[in-house]
Amino acid sequence: MGIAEYVDGWEPGPVEVREVLDRTPSDAFAGLLDQPSPVDATGQGSAALPPLWTAFHFLERPATAELGEDGHPREGHFLPPIPNRRRMFAGGRLTVHSPLRVGDEVVRRSALRSVTPKSGRSGDMLFVTLAHEYLRAGEVVQVEEHDVVYREQEPGAARAAAPTAPEPREPEPAAPGEWQAVLRPDEVLLFRMSALTYNAHRIHHDLPYTREVEGFPGLVVHGPLLALMLLELPRRFAPDRQVAEFSYRLRRPAFAGAPVVATGKPDGSDLVCGVPGADPSITGQVTFA
Repeated sequence: MGIAEYVDGWEPGPVEVREVLDRTPSDAFAGLLDQPSPVDATGQGSAALPPLWTAFHFLERPATAELGEDGHPREGHFLPPIPNRRRMFAGGRLTVHSPLRVGDEVVRRSALRSVTPKSGRSGDMLFVTLAHEYLRAGEVVQVEEHDVVYREQEPGAARAAAPTAPEPREPEPAAPGEWQAVLRPDEVLLFRMSALTYNAHRIHHDLPYTREVEGFPGLVVHGPLLALMLLELPRRFAPDRQVAEFSYRLRRPAFAGAPVVATGKPDGSDLVCGVPGADPSITGQVTFA
C-alpha cells in the first residue's frame, strides 16, 4: 500500500486555540541561549515577542498514554494516518504584519494548507504544509507556514540515504561585515529545548533509539531551533529593524556534540547555519519592513 493511499480522503478541518502571551517562555529560551530576555526590565509586558518565538506558546500537551513508541503523539488532528510514521521538519515561512507582544490575547487559527505525496532516495514521502494565523482583536497580525515531511519506516529498518555526522570543528571568526552567532548543542541543551516546546520525540534525547530505530548517528538538533538561530542574527545585530518576512529550508540534520554557526549579511540575505566545514543544515532569508 503506497503512502498516498493512507491519506486518501484525509482532510482535517481548521482548529483555533486562544492564549495570553506571558513572559515565562521568552525568559526561559533567552536563558537557554545565554542571552538577555527580550521582555522589558520592568516586566510590564510591553516587549515584542521575537519572530518565531511563538514556538513556545500554543503547545499541545498530550497524555503519556497518547504517545507513540517514538515519543511523538500517536494520533493527532494534523498527523497523517501513516503506519510506522517518521516525521521531519523541513522548513517554513513567516509573514509579520505587526509584532506580537507579551500580554497580548492571541487566537491561533491552524489549517491544513497542502498534502503532497512524493518519492525520493528514502522512498515514499508525504509533504504536509500547515498554516497558522495569529489574530489579535480579530485581525491577522502574523502568518506561519510549516512544511513537514512524513515517511514510513519499520522500527530498526536501515534508513535509506542515511545522514552522517561531520567532524566537529571550532568556528572561524566572523568575516568583516558578517553577522555570526554560535550554538553548542549538547544533551542538556536539547533536553531544555524539548522541555520548552513539550516535545517528547526521542531523537532529541534517547541516543540508542535514535541510532537503532531512526538510523541517525547522534541526537538530532531540533529543526525549529536551527530556524531560530538564523533569526538570532537580526535580533542580536539589528534589534531596531523589524522582520517582515522570513523563509527557511532544512537541508540536513545537525547533531549534538558539534558547534553550529549561524552567519548572514546585514541585508538579511544568505542566512546559513550548520557545522563549520560541512554543508549547511539550514538556509534562509529575511526581509525587513
